[in-house]
Amino acid sequence: MTKIGRNDPCWCGSGKKYKTCHLGSDVEGKTAPVIKTVEAGKISPIRTVPPEIKRPEYAESGKASRKRLSCLKTTEDEIERMRKACIAARTVLDTTIAAVRPGITTDELDKIAHETTIGLGAYPSTLNYQGYKKSVCTSINEVICHGIPDDRPLRNGDIVNVDVTVYIDGMHGDCSETVYVGHVDPAAERLVKATHEAMMAAIDEVRPGQPFYVIGRAIDEVAKKYGYSVVRDFTGHGIGSLFHMDPQVLHYFTPRMSERMQTGMTFTIEPMINEGTWRCSIWPDNWTAVTTDLKRSAQFEHTILVTDDGHDILTLGSGVPWFKKEASA
Repeated sequence: MTKIGRNDPCWCGSGKKYKTCHLGSDVEGKTAPVIKTVEAGKISPIRTVPPEIKRPEYAESGKASRKRLSCLKTTEDEIERMRKACIAARTVLDTTIAAVRPGITTDELDKIAHETTIGLGAYPSTLNYQGYKKSVCTSINEVICHGIPDDRPLRNGDIVNVDVTVYIDGMHGDCSETVYVGHVDPAAERLVKATHEAMMAAIDEVRPGQPFYVIGRAIDEVAKKYGYSVVRDFTGHGIGSLFHMDPQVLHYFTPRMSERMQTGMTFTIEPMINEGTWRCSIWPDNWTAVTTDLKRSAQFEHTILVTDDGHDILTLGSGVPWFKKEASA
């Protein structure tokens, strides 16, 4: 664990250096000491994908489509291809998080995810998406999302979210889990379990005719019960033939999200829940989002299909989250 340096960006997200912003008040004890646990490491070269694997439209250029298409699926073929993509994503996620342990680097986790994806005949959707150079996102402790795998070894007591999206048969499937690295403190356990509870409470609200604001309302209620905050800067999204489709899925309550769910829609629910403030700042890499107070954040994600009588969780796998498997082992 390393204290923020005088010349580092201030933890509050002001954009100023720490020495010209909050250093004085922190030293005087007017605010709690601020510790950052995650430092940027060295990033390895981009991994290759065999030429026979079908690629999404941005794979070569790095530029994703700006089209805002609906996530509504109107044929059984589309839905079956979505199921296949989501099963593949779940397989990659399960394989990758099984390797999480103290001492392994997030770059090694990226390699495992990449090779598993290729072995399934799929393309790792994040690879070269808007220039992102890795096959998964690995977000540790105060990193909210979009952490870039690098040579930093995971440490006992960390929590890490592994976010996997794969592209196969013309569809993307997307899921993530936050897992413990070795033995974590009770506060970390509480945050991770509450985040999973919030996601599942939101999923329980999914059925035809429901307004999308019920998702944010359910997540807000769980977060408030535990005294946590819900990230507002990043959302869930429609998914299918494009990585990101309409609608946006907000994880906090606002009545303006009044669009109604329809049978055949596929979208992600992926709340990011923070111990402290919901506000974030972005590292100079233009990807890594961290909490401005450097308190921990957790995330879980599933891809959901709206059915005639409710919903299917397409990325459910065994249905047992990692932390519950560990508890019963």
